[in-house]
Amino acid sequence: METRLREDQYDLTPLGKSGLGGWLIFIQLGLILTLLLALVNLFSYSIPSFYSETWTALTSKDSLQYHHLWAPTILFEFLMNIGIILFSAYIIVRFYQRKMIVPRLIIVFYSASLLISVFEYILMLQIPDWREIDDGSLAKDIAKGTFTCLIWIPYFLRSVRVKNTFVK
Repeated sequence: METRLREDQYDLTPLGKSGLGGWLIFIQLGLILTLLLALVNLFSYSIPSFYSETWTALTSKDSLQYHHLWAPTILFEFLMNIGIILFSAYIIVRFYQRKMIVPRLIIVFYSASLLISVFEYILMLQIPDWREIDDGSLAKDIAKGTFTCLIWIPYFLRSVRVKNTFVK
């Protein structure tokens, strides 16, 4: 007769809410939309900025639109789009694997996105031509990023569902 209880005899389901439902549905949608929008930005704006005519118009000292910050700004935006695509794809994979690291990844992702938006806005304000055509989209991005951080970072730090879902 075996005196030890086998592990599979215990119900190891967490107490409280768990799973990818509830408010986590919004996180899933947000991550997927972020990935898709970053891809659209990359192929609609970032890559075309490197085309000869556009690049020359913005970065050639002989051009009327020239400013010494256009080249680093275009490169920065290109690299950030690549980073957002890769990082959000990585988070999505880990999210569906329910890995323990997901809450930390989400917090880093949202915080970094906000800091990148602020840095990009400050950088773009230094370019007079950009200030003339600014439609307020970067300021809106900062507001959305701030709102996102204020809502979702505390959620990922305190939620019982988050603690019970990301356990692997």
